[in-house]
Amino acid sequence: MTTKTFEGPGRDCALCPRLREYLLGLRSEHPDWHNAPVPPFGPLTARLLVVGLAPGVRGANRTGRPFTGDFAGDLLYATLSDLGLSRGAFDKRPDDGLELLDVRITNAVRCVPPQNKPTPQEQKTCRPFLVDEMAAMPNLKGLLALGRISHEAILRTLGLKLKDYPFAHGALHRLPNGLILGESYHCSRYNQNTGRLTDVMFQEALASLTSAIHQ
Repeated sequence: MTTKTFEGPGRDCALCPRLREYLLGLRSEHPDWHNAPVPPFGPLTARLLVVGLAPGVRGANRTGRPFTGDFAGDLLYATLSDLGLSRGAFDKRPDDGLELLDVRITNAVRCVPPQNKPTPQEQKTCRPFLVDEMAAMPNLKGLLALGRISHEAILRTLGLKLKDYPFAHGALHRLPNGLILGESYHCSRYNQNTGRLTDVMFQEALASLTSAIHQ
């Protein structure tokens, strides 16, 4: 059997004109930032794929690693560590030596969007990269959607109807292709500060999914 490889968008990807223009502006303002499509983090051999929506402007877009350098990443990486899914210390920078174990982190949209809101067309345009990434993961068993929009992006990527898999924090959906789709409210600053998502809630959602894919 031939193992598929994965290549994401190049640094100067121009498939989405609005995102391209935004990135060029950020490169001018902050030439020391990553300011390019953010590559996934973690091994292709992982059984679990965590899917966010898009890079944050001062987080992944700045550092070049998903959920690194922003508030949301603090909870995500701390929880992965607590569950034994990482090795090393998370220090909010891509050269901190952190290693993910049996988990990979990606985004449905690879470039940072203005106001953190990619358009439906931009999500559709970037979809083939998520399709290819999943196809290149031979051991993939489960997906964790961070937020409702990521949940919908995953379903659209897989060609599934949204109404058949309603979003709910902590829910687990067994998909026709054998994958298990787990869901959590996004670990954003807003959700954490308002109590919509607590540390315990997030850990329980992730632990439930990891338990299911290891059965």
